[in-house]
Amino acid sequence: MIGPAGALAAYDIVFLDRDGTINVREEGGYVAAAESVVLLPGAGEAIARLNAAGIPVVVVTNQRGLATGRVTWEQFAAVSAALDVALAAHGAHLDHTAVCPHDHDSCNCRKPLDGLFRQVLAAEPWAQPERCALVGDMPTDTAPARGLGMRAFQLGVDVPDLAGAVEILLGA
Repeated sequence: MIGPAGALAAYDIVFLDRDGTINVREEGGYVAAAESVVLLPGAGEAIARLNAAGIPVVVVTNQRGLATGRVTWEQFAAVSAALDVALAAHGAHLDHTAVCPHDHDSCNCRKPLDGLFRQVLAAEPWAQPERCALVGDMPTDTAPARGLGMRAFQLGVDVPDLAGAVEILLGA
């Protein structure tokens, strides 16, 4: 799926929440249109630093709007493509996106459950949870990562923003 981290990488994988961590979260919680994708300040540069350090970057995102019909798969794909373009303008890229398209209480992958993380780790057996990290904007993002033994940062609580978390992760 994504391939191992670089030989000197500090982490096997850095997991990122999407909305509210990488890009601005729309009112109501859903980013349903490509033209609504706006990177948070410093997010593109922070991801580019992880890329340059040889660390795979994987998005783990709940997208309940897919279950409720508020967002179609076509809209989700368009938003993902727009995010890729916005990141590329900063020399950054995402290695994979793991998405939970389910409603509340209908799966084991919706954060705060750890199914999305377990899916990625099962596909990448070289990645060890204790050598992974997560950055998210909500306790529901950090809880599953911490439960699996990953280092986790909640924006606004542990660090001010994604760039601050990357500073700590890369030790610079």
